[in-house]
Amino acid sequence: MSWSTRALAALAGTTVNTIRHYHRLGLLDQPQRRTNGYKEYEVRHLVRLLRIRRLVELGMPLATVSKVSAGADGTTEALRNLDADLTARIAQLTRARADIAELLHDNAPADAPAGFASVAAHLSEPDSALIHLSARLYDASALRDLRRMVEADAEADALGTELAELPPDADENARRRLAERLSPTLARNLIEYPWLVDPAAHLAGGVGMTRRTFVEAMVEFYTPAQLDVLARAAVLAQDIAHTTPRPGGPPSETTETSST
Repeated sequence: MSWSTRALAALAGTTVNTIRHYHRLGLLDQPQRRTNGYKEYEVRHLVRLLRIRRLVELGMPLATVSKVSAGADGTTEALRNLDADLTARIAQLTRARADIAELLHDNAPADAPAGFASVAAHLSEPDSALIHLSARLYDASALRDLRRMVEADAEADALGTELAELPPDADENARRRLAERLSPTLARNLIEYPWLVDPAAHLAGGVGMTRRTFVEAMVEFYTPAQLDVLARAAVLAQDIAHTTPRPGGPPSETTETSST
């Protein structure tokens, strides 16, 4: 008995293009041809194809199939490596499903920063961008603190909206008033999260690289008027934090701002 390429593909539950691809990779021998030029596959081709498909179903890379199916000494090691890869993929897919469930529950944008779905509605575009950068530049502990800050700051959402809508030509009084209203929130963060003053221990990279990244991001995402308000608010926040007694301790010794 013999089969055409299309019939062989149907029997093996695959496609003609897949069989041709296996031929190009040398995984499946070329069959003889009939007098009319059509390929004539035999039982051995079908069995070989089914064995290849079995390994592919297990997740075996095609580059490894020929070695494994030939019964090479490295078969056991290849299977163990494959099992480790699958374990990692399952863990990644499990995390992805949990993230998707969170996004759906909070009706958050699909590209919301991981772990921030519940507060995504309170994030301006610059805020969201800076959190994405932070996820690459800070460690997990810092990100947990950042999430707590965002959750607490969500109560002052009106101020964030006001900053986002601040006209580029906002006058001195408007900038000063907004800075004064923002400063208590910034001061609270400095008091509750002292590492903001010296974040080196929480950085994935160097301090210089992190500082340059955030400075460039701030300049790109915020207008000069908004940057002016944030700078004023940071100075005021330092003063507040420096003179505010910590719970159970002396006044804060905060003397400089966060690198961000």
